Amino acid sequence: MKNEEFVPRLHYYKEGEAVFFSTTRHGGVSQGEYAEFNINEYCGDLAENIAVNRRALCDELGIDEAHLVMPHQTHGVEVRQIAADFICLPDNIRRMILEGVDAVMTNESGICIGVSTADCIPIIIYDEPHHAVAVVHAGWRGTVARIVEKAVKAMAVAYKSEPQDLRCVIGPGISFDAFEVGMEVYEQFRQAGFEMVTGFVRGKWHIDLKECNRLQLVELGVKPEAIIVSPICTYNENADFFSARRQGINSGRIFTGALLP
Repeated sequence: MKNEEFVPRLHYYKEGEAVFFSTTRHGGVSQGEYAEFNINEYCGDLAENIAVNRRALCDELGIDEAHLVMPHQTHGVEVRQIAADFICLPDNIRRMILEGVDAVMTNESGICIGVSTADCIPIIIYDEPHHAVAVVHAGWRGTVARIVEKAVKAMAVAYKSEPQDLRCVIGPGISFDAFEVGMEVYEQFRQAGFEMVTGFVRGKWHIDLKECNRLQLVELGVKPEAIIVSPICTYNENADFFSARRQGINSGRIFTGALLP
């Protein structure tokens, strides 16, 4: 039964019977820079508020809390496959498996996998023919290291996914105009072959992280028309979406999730 008092306001992406979404800041109990809806336990929010919010999200999705899977991200490129037996593992083992992971994938029905962001780019990769999905956290470090490419290749190995069959969502994240970086970050993008997604604006280097990840998907063979790019800039739309660059790192996180039917 749903908790009618707290109903998270989700931003849904329609893909048939599969459920893809990003949380907003609304519909929870967290306070201050975590207000209102945060389920990430690694950013300083109160455990009791996180617990209420997690229950509310699971109620909204119609799943048990054990079926909500979110890794502890470290801006790396580790991709983890979530199999059916993961749900039955002890909590400490689940935590070990999800430690240092920035992308998760599954072909199991009824398991909601997802990643946390607050300016970084969340990406959903859906393989309907093989009933599989991945969700990727691509900050600037992960983008330079081509984590979305690694996730697509991991899906090919695990599920026989073919790029031309994939449908993708690039979710809410910081925009080109808002993402100012120093010369050292620009240099890493230039050396990695991403100079086309950078620009010098108002005396600062800027990078288009969403476009950078979109181009990686297209280069792999994903059809351009099969990629949805959210226009939401988390920095500019901070009233509805968390932004670590605007609020500081001690603030809430957006959860972008995928739930297969």
